[in-house]
Amino acid sequence: MVAALAITGPGTVIFAPGAQAAATSSNSADAQSPYRVIYSLAAVGPDPITNPGASPAGANNWSCKPSANHPDPIVLVHGLGATMAENWATISPLLVDNGYCVFALTYGLDPGEQYVGGLQAMELSSQQLASFVDRVLASTRASKVDLVGHSEGTVMPQYYLKFLDGAARVNRYVAIAPLYQGTTLAGLNALLDAMETYSPSVASPLETAVANECGSCQEFLHGSPFLRHLYGDGIYAAPGVTYTTIMTRYDELVTPYTSGQLNAPNATNIVVQNQCMFDFSEHLTLAFDPVAAQDVLNALDPSDAQKVPCTLVLPGLGAPAFP
Repeated sequence: MVAALAITGPGTVIFAPGAQAAATSSNSADAQSPYRVIYSLAAVGPDPITNPGASPAGANNWSCKPSANHPDPIVLVHGLGATMAENWATISPLLVDNGYCVFALTYGLDPGEQYVGGLQAMELSSQQLASFVDRVLASTRASKVDLVGHSEGTVMPQYYLKFLDGAARVNRYVAIAPLYQGTTLAGLNALLDAMETYSPSVASPLETAVANECGSCQEFLHGSPFLRHLYGDGIYAAPGVTYTTIMTRYDELVTPYTSGQLNAPNATNIVVQNQCMFDFSEHLTLAFDPVAAQDVLNALDPSDAQKVPCTLVLPGLGAPAFP
């Protein structure tokens, strides 16, 4: 769930840690020159407004071929209300600088809409993700991709993994601010349940109006028919996929934040405040957070895991002084 407006705030421009130097072949992932990586909402810039179809920095180079060090191309899956350029203004250049082939899509756009992604029902959006992953695999000639998702981009891909044969095409799945079990939205789900029970004449047209404007919105709510169908088999972590979940205690949209926890042998759960008490990232800021960013890098390449930094991260702004 990311706001569709570009919001700026203080941030330090840095080069990504461990960035790859330029090599000989411009088509190799390891050949990318370093991009600037900004750990705050200032990374977003004007592109989502002036060019809503723009890719985040470094992403969607369709001539990129994965290296032996990083054989899986990365597919970035944004959150509700966002576009790919907004959501991944920090993570995309960071990954490219570290030698990955990175691809991103904006999914779930209603007809005629350019600025607000993720609005369509997640069953439809997952089909768009499936087609995009197939395109990435065909272009890169890789056998699998790694997914990195934020917010809705941690739930919608679950439908792809479980019902559209996505698990056969995905190796690692890194989830930022996930809500596998949905969100109560501070009790909104209970309110709607009560309305359905005691005032169905009011609840029904209200739910229809919401669904017409945002097909995915009610699907997020804890106990929704979508989530009951998704996890009706009792399986939250698709077999064969390695999950890493990255949560913040200050998540104001995923309530409780532990909705992002997976109790499965193929899942690792991380709460950023357990690593850094000075990290006050909330739901949005977590996609621009240097602590979470290093967790993403470590999850994608555990053989080269680096120490996670601890720096002040402010809610709604990011890291005003990093490194």
